[in-house]
Amino acid sequence: MPSGGGGVYVDHDRASPTIAVLLPCYNEEAAIAQTVAGFRAALPHATIYVYDNNSRDRTVEVARAAGAVVRTERMQGKGNVVRRMFADVDADLYVMADGDATYDPDIAPNLVVRLVSEGLDMIVGTRVHEAADAYRRGHVLGNRAMTSLLARLFGRSFTDIFSGYRIFSRRFVKSFPALSAGFEIETEISVHALELKMPVGEAETRYLARPEGSASKLNTYRDGLRIARTIATLYRIERPLWFFGAVGLLLTAVALLLSIPLFITYAQTGLVPRLPTAILAMGLVIVAVLNLFAGLVLDTVVRGRREMKRLAYLAVPGPSATAEMKAVALAPTPLHAPAGAPM
Repeated sequence: MPSGGGGVYVDHDRASPTIAVLLPCYNEEAAIAQTVAGFRAALPHATIYVYDNNSRDRTVEVARAAGAVVRTERMQGKGNVVRRMFADVDADLYVMADGDATYDPDIAPNLVVRLVSEGLDMIVGTRVHEAADAYRRGHVLGNRAMTSLLARLFGRSFTDIFSGYRIFSRRFVKSFPALSAGFEIETEISVHALELKMPVGEAETRYLARPEGSASKLNTYRDGLRIARTIATLYRIERPLWFFGAVGLLLTAVALLLSIPLFITYAQTGLVPRLPTAILAMGLVIVAVLNLFAGLVLDTVVRGRREMKRLAYLAVPGPSATAEMKAVALAPTPLHAPAGAPM
């Protein structure tokens, strides 16, 4: 339990919570040793896992030499790697960052303590750019667009949706389905937290330039298309009534535009000379009505899916329960035991 001196009281008769540092990697030979060393110094009792994703350089050898537990995921894509990490690694607390040495490991102990002390399920490291070229302008715009969308869908959002630096509780990791294959995984993680109304937090962290010899795997245009596709998919999955209702309204508007000349001609002559146009307009109206009913049905399905996800989430003990059972053995300041407590 917390002490009056700002530290965390340690009960040495109980086991400490286990911490796993998860580092997905692809061709990070130039940066992975620095990344592993940084987290090793910041969290000396944590187990550091490097998950290689078919690197063509010496990432595996360098990571293993740095002291990390190295595993491989053959299915290409960061989402596939995250799915494998969350399934394989068993711990009480998880720290996830990229293996490119752009995230500050020194802040990790404070974030871990905050996660447990505040009973949070996730903390997102909001990037503060120290180098002008550390974060591309196109990605900044995409980040803002997605942030605005999530705020619109869920009533709240995160400052940095695409941050790869996150602290998780066991409850979050073991209830997260991880369906994405690529870099959309950060969006899926954020949506999972917002959809289930989890207790979450944010903390600013330095975002550093890559070490010399390390190159970004992101592509502004390709990833921009992915962001646009993700936005459309989110609307369809999370708000099906809005999505299919909008499609229905659009089809109805087109049908009306096609029908107006037909009505005018019919009023003047009593004839419908363009029968194919009339059939097309009628077909569009029918499809519009079907879209509306599809939206209503899928909206009910979404509610049921959320209930199931919520139950799966609640089935795993939260960070506060873990702390009570095991006692936190982390502190950013010197430890102080309460008066009368055994040392």
